[in-house]
Amino acid sequence: MDFINALFYVFSAILIFAATQVISARNPVHAALFLVLCFFTAAGLWLLLKAEFLAIVLVLVYVGAVMVLFLFVVMMLDINLDKLREGFWGQFPLAAMVGVVIVLEMSAVLWRGFLRPDNHIPTASAHIGDTKALGIAIFTRYALAFEVAAAILLLAIVAAVALTLRRRKDTKYFDPAKAVKVKRSDRVRLVSMKAESDRVNVVAKTEI
Repeated sequence: MDFINALFYVFSAILIFAATQVISARNPVHAALFLVLCFFTAAGLWLLLKAEFLAIVLVLVYVGAVMVLFLFVVMMLDINLDKLREGFWGQFPLAAMVGVVIVLEMSAVLWRGFLRPDNHIPTASAHIGDTKALGIAIFTRYALAFEVAAAILLLAIVAAVALTLRRRKDTKYFDPAKAVKVKRSDRVRLVSMKAESDRVNVVAKTEI
């Protein structure tokens, strides 16, 4: 066993451990941090496969953006862990069955890879990390699928914004345009009041 294969098994063991902790950790913050470890380990596996572009994108997009957002939401919300885990054991048989199927599929792929010699590996896998080849394939052969995926993502963003900004009875809403147009006279009002000199004179006489 060479050094690259040893690294592969080490990264795979760390990835399996972190993925198990993601679904078994009682604290949501700890689960999100273990998911970050999963992404980093998966990026290491991509580097072993000479797919540098995919590894960098995985770290920048998911770890740098998505997981930061997840951690922010988890830390800001008051999550009730008891309600969160009410249906855990009810869904466990289905989840276990799906997990067993995934493990069998991955085992079949790995077993086939061990049985096949290295000289039978397709030549297309040698260019998996080539950014130029990936860009040419996306914008020529898979241009329609790429545009459809972009349109779906844009629709999801617009729908999320529309659902967030809808008017509700239990939330406070203000118009940003009116907040920008506000003037000083709308916030502060100067009132001219008559001095109460008679009361001051009465107080002075009583003191004398």
